[in-house]
Amino acid sequence: MIDTQIDRLILRMPTLETERLVLRRLTKKDARDVYEYSSDPNVPKYLTWSVHESYAYTKKYLRFLVSKYKSGEYLDWGIVLKSSGKLIGTCGFTSIDTSHAKGEIGYVLNPSYWNCGYATEAVERVLEYAFNELELNRVEARVMEGNTASVSILNKCNMTHEGTFTQELFVKGEFKNVMHFAICRKDYPKK
Repeated sequence: MIDTQIDRLILRMPTLETERLVLRRLTKKDARDVYEYSSDPNVPKYLTWSVHESYAYTKKYLRFLVSKYKSGEYLDWGIVLKSSGKLIGTCGFTSIDTSHAKGEIGYVLNPSYWNCGYATEAVERVLEYAFNELELNRVEARVMEGNTASVSILNKCNMTHEGTFTQELFVKGEFKNVMHFAICRKDYPKK
């Protein structure tokens, strides 16, 4: 697939569905739900961002993200429960490199919904979109060492641990080891 076709699909960023979830663009109306998990200190423990200290900050942050959809600079879907309409996290691409047909995936989930299979379900749907719609050849994920829950999700999604980079990132005053995972189109399970 040529770069401009991938770019068009990225800009369109369609709503995706699974059995229990709707993956859609975030809106300013999601501020309450985003603040609920972004203000919990357990959520960003293994992430590069820090706790949202105020609801006003979350609203400002969402306005910024919503503006980035228009230029294709923000590639995360909000994870919404079909049963209630509640937004419980995000899942999407932290980057896409069209010249090499690869992307990096990332996700975050409200702790009230951990251990329910929602993150795995969302990641599986984004992988399906990556390989079948965007026609990417490779999808990668990076996980800070110690984040066993995230490692479990990636393992369930058939992603392979390719190695750990020692002190790869300087986050919150410390150098962190980062585990690298990936799956290629040739290894992606056909459904």
